[in-house]
Amino acid sequence: MTAPILITGAGQRIGLAMAQHFVAAKQPVVVTYRTRHNVIDELEQSGVHCINIDFSDAHAIEQLETTLRSHYSALRAVIHNASSWDCEANNPDFDSLFDSMMRIHAKVPYQLNLALADLLLAYSAVSDIIHLTDYVVETGSPKHIAYAASKAALDNLTRSFASKFAPDIKVNSIAPSLIIFNQHDTPEYKAKTLKKSLMGIEPGCKEIINSVELLMSSDYITGRTIPVDGGRHLK
Repeated sequence: MTAPILITGAGQRIGLAMAQHFVAAKQPVVVTYRTRHNVIDELEQSGVHCINIDFSDAHAIEQLETTLRSHYSALRAVIHNASSWDCEANNPDFDSLFDSMMRIHAKVPYQLNLALADLLLAYSAVSDIIHLTDYVVETGSPKHIAYAASKAALDNLTRSFASKFAPDIKVNSIAPSLIIFNQHDTPEYKAKTLKKSLMGIEPGCKEIINSVELLMSSDYITGRTIPVDGGRHLK
């Protein structure tokens, strides 16, 4: 059996689009999800192994590792996509907010990378770890302080793990800004957000998928971050 790609947080949006892309490419996929949206049924029907995991649970890593080891002897890649877009304005319990952001964006990838390293090393060629970070790693964010700090921690983990696992596992990050809007976003919000980048478009999940494919097809890129931000850093 071909070694699967593990994608965390693939029940919606970018994670879902990546899973559907790999299914279309006949690449085995394992995904984690927290909320069982209807699309999970569709993924399972297409052959995707879907695992219900809440990473806020102290035993989540152990449960996921046990499940993976019971089914697979190797992994082609691990893509850390699970995320939370919480912020100080919506969560006045700053202590809990900071711990939550650090857990989902830094601690969980840290633990999973270490726990699953031997499965990645068992792949027949060079394997991959890809972290989904954020444009705000470069700039910080006054409205999402804990979120930005946790994504910056994940960005730093990229370089540490790249050094630790080379040359057998490549470790890279993708740092997006706007990729797709949410259904509830207002026309005013959309117009304001589009003006923040040079390209001025909603690019869609294909931009992240293209970046993932680039990293996985490369024999040489490791310890790097691909910015997918439409030139936002130049505005």
